[in-house]
Amino acid sequence: MAVPKKKTSKGKRNQRHAHWKAKAASAAQKAMSLGKAVLSGRAQGFIYPVGNDDDAET
Repeated sequence: MAVPKKKTSKGKRNQRHAHWKAKAASAAQKAMSLGKAVLSGRAQGFIYPVGNDDDAET
């Protein structure tokens, strides 16, 4: 079984944690931007179903 040879420093650990948090923040920002674009009708290149549930049944 693989075992780390040296203890990871607090700085390296904090750096990884900060990067992980930053990725989550940017993903949330992109999702919010896409949601606003879809609701305002400005979305281009994004396909989503519109109304008409009758078409899905046939």
